[in-house]
Amino acid sequence: MKISDEERRNIERRYNAMKPYLSNERLKRIFAASEAKIIGHGGRKILSEITGLTDATISRGIYEIDNPETVDHTSIRAKGGGRKTIEEVQPGTEAALKKLLDESTCGSPESPLKWTKLSLHNVANALNDMGYSVSYKTVHALASKMGYSMQGNQKAIEGGSQHPDRDAQFEHISKTTKEFQEKEQPVISVDTKKKENVGNYKNGGKEWRPKGNPIEVNVHDFQDKELGAVRPYGVYDISKNEAWVNVGTDKDTAEFAVESIRKWWYKMGSICYPDAKQLLITADGGGSNSSRSRLWKHEIQKLANELQIEISVCHYPPGTSKWNKIEHRLFSYISHNWRGRPLVSHEVIVNLISSTKTKTGLIVNCELDENKYEKGIKISDKEMAAINIKRNEFHGEDWNYTIKPQNTTG
Repeated sequence: MKISDEERRNIERRYNAMKPYLSNERLKRIFAASEAKIIGHGGRKILSEITGLTDATISRGIYEIDNPETVDHTSIRAKGGGRKTIEEVQPGTEAALKKLLDESTCGSPESPLKWTKLSLHNVANALNDMGYSVSYKTVHALASKMGYSMQGNQKAIEGGSQHPDRDAQFEHISKTTKEFQEKEQPVISVDTKKKENVGNYKNGGKEWRPKGNPIEVNVHDFQDKELGAVRPYGVYDISKNEAWVNVGTDKDTAEFAVESIRKWWYKMGSICYPDAKQLLITADGGGSNSSRSRLWKHEIQKLANELQIEISVCHYPPGTSKWNKIEHRLFSYISHNWRGRPLVSHEVIVNLISSTKTKTGLIVNCELDENKYEKGIKISDKEMAAINIKRNEFHGEDWNYTIKPQNTTG
């Protein structure tokens, strides 16, 4: 059927008037189909030209009008309709992208976001070199879905000049971690979170409260002599996405650090890894778990003897503590969870840390440690010589070593 120019313009006017209300594909095709049925022969072609819908889409609309009992009115598209995801077309793309991004991840421990220093084009080129056919727009969509965003520089480097073997040590830590995981041996990331004063002090961030009714806190942040401060030492199980936090009320020493790892083992580690023969610890190069600390190695030896397992340690190079996984997989979420809440007591701190959760299923257990830890303990040359330590060929004198039990039982 041939229609006049005036009739065609009337259809265009009706379509333009209705267009704001045709909010999905079904409504558009039903409108086009109803107009095409009125026109009769040739109607599908005319409505295709006016609406931009394909002939097949309009034909489907006509079928739905003629056979309403066969149509699922709860679905806009037919089952299986729509563009397939990149993972359906090219399985493994997301895993490959995540691997690329993880290897170049950096950031602040106070932010749960991760970001990549590679450009979208470079990431897309790298994936294409690996055999995946993706555009930079696809990389952007996938990276956003996985929690990455492009961000500017942030002052976060702790040391001075960059160590020449920094990247090589990162690769060594990654390689060693994978080797332990493949053998189903535990790998933990450890560190001390920043000291927090206990009391009715202002805590950064905001939370929902009745309008005009903020929590009132002390004007000054002078430390309360009775409540003092706490030093949470975290142990994060990289494979299980579980963590133990030992909230110390005394000094942050190597003895305290190893005691925190000991508590993690008895409370969580031995349950998850009953047949473990080895343990890998990834730690900063400074602080209570310093690569230069004699007491740290001495206490690790005592723990290895007690547990009768080999304990390997990989330290991050100077100025790179922000790359330690515990920073952005545990500590950042703790800070996010207690934002805007005064840490008025030890109980509040322990409960807030224990209730920290993430969409990826993070589990956190926490306990208060009121033991006293002496500063300035000296380890003699004789005691150091007795440590059963095997140093790695790569930076074994400072960063990478394994301490074995001195006396094997059984």
